[in-house]
Amino acid sequence: MKHPLSLDRHATEHAASTAANPMRPLDRDVLRVGSRRWFLQTGLAGAAGLSLADALALRSAAAATAPSPHADKKAVLLFWLSGGPSHIDMWDPKPDAPNEIRGPYRPIATRVPGIQVCEHLPLTAQLMDRLTIIRSVDCSASNHTPITMQAGNALARRSDDGNDGQGYPSMGSIVARFRGPNQPNLPAFVGLADSWKADVWGAAHLGNRYEPVNGKELPGRLAMPKGIEVARVRDRDALRHEFDRLRRDLDLAKTMDSVDRFSQMAVDMVTSDRVRHAFDVGQEPDSLRDAYGRCSLGEKALLARRLVEAGVTFVVVSGAWGYFDHHGDEVRWGGIEKGLTPLLPTVDRALFALVNDLESRGLLDSTLVLMMGEFGRTPVMTPTAGRGHWTNCMSMVTAGGGLPCGQAIGATDRRGYAIAESPVRPADLAATVFRHLDIPLDAHWTNPQGRPIPIVTEGGKPVAGLS
Repeated sequence: MKHPLSLDRHATEHAASTAANPMRPLDRDVLRVGSRRWFLQTGLAGAAGLSLADALALRSAAAATAPSPHADKKAVLLFWLSGGPSHIDMWDPKPDAPNEIRGPYRPIATRVPGIQVCEHLPLTAQLMDRLTIIRSVDCSASNHTPITMQAGNALARRSDDGNDGQGYPSMGSIVARFRGPNQPNLPAFVGLADSWKADVWGAAHLGNRYEPVNGKELPGRLAMPKGIEVARVRDRDALRHEFDRLRRDLDLAKTMDSVDRFSQMAVDMVTSDRVRHAFDVGQEPDSLRDAYGRCSLGEKALLARRLVEAGVTFVVVSGAWGYFDHHGDEVRWGGIEKGLTPLLPTVDRALFALVNDLESRGLLDSTLVLMMGEFGRTPVMTPTAGRGHWTNCMSMVTAGGGLPCGQAIGATDRRGYAIAESPVRPADLAATVFRHLDIPLDAHWTNPQGRPIPIVTEGGKPVAGLS
């Protein structure tokens, strides 16, 4: 099946990706970001990405349109397996298929009779009574970006005409708009990813107020700079003086009053023990950090749990850009055996630790966990021991949210080529997420042309079997 992404462009994107290895233990705190000009980065608009004051404006705007804070603290945590995880080699094994389809792994039994997973997912097998595998996800509209699946919308697609997503926002941005955060002083929507543009879809035409906050950059903006004391920063006159002094360095479209308002909110966040504590994974015992895994995915999964517990409503976690794109041994991420095999224990460990951690804290029923990528992989192995892109179908995993578990929903045919029963569309996924968060499924947002746009498109309904 020919994929719309050209081979030349695909190779270029692989070459341009981050050089970080998601399998390598972290040699530094991935969340620490230096900040020489704290007042500019914390209180005002920076040149690169969303400033803390903008994040607070997002929170303020969301709170104006949603019943926040929430006593129930319902949340969604989305593991994004960037690149397209192989359904056959992970969650939908085909042991009776020919060898070129079956691949190098054998299936193993799980805690739920009749459901098998890959041999390199033994913890997932133990956890199966608290999971649901969806083996019939329709990803035919998806591409090599997070747009379609993170939007939960087949109308949101990557394009080459400068209109990626066709203006449709991500599910996380919809959540920021219609629900907001579960706790004041925290953003509603946080992304934890190394490659922001490639792995986290944002607000599109919904507006900048509802863009995700970059959770890797924010902690660096929560630290007080050397020589600045809390008492001095809390002095509004002194704070205004600092901004007056720095105004000449900025091209401000806002009035000083609005700058002062959101900058003061930024100060409140900086001096909030709750916010600083939420982002400090160093507060966790070594035993729990080891359980999640001392790698990018494990560290981010643990931070995501802390953020959800503190009051963030929607978190996206990505270990590295494209690291599940296993075309073959000739590409950066390798083929199935050489590339996917070392990744599977990190996914297995992080999911197992997260579900058990949430459950032990009484947060599993209120937190919906999703694990997925943008599409599946070709059923037939490539000559270089990999698999290409496959948009006919893919598998994903859910946990928590108070939803039914211990089951597999849907099925592909005997060779993993196509959906054989119970198709689940992107819009059905969105409806499931929004229902969990008590967002009315008939809600609308207004695009820049003044048209009302439904948050659930194409008649999407909550996934049958997850009711």
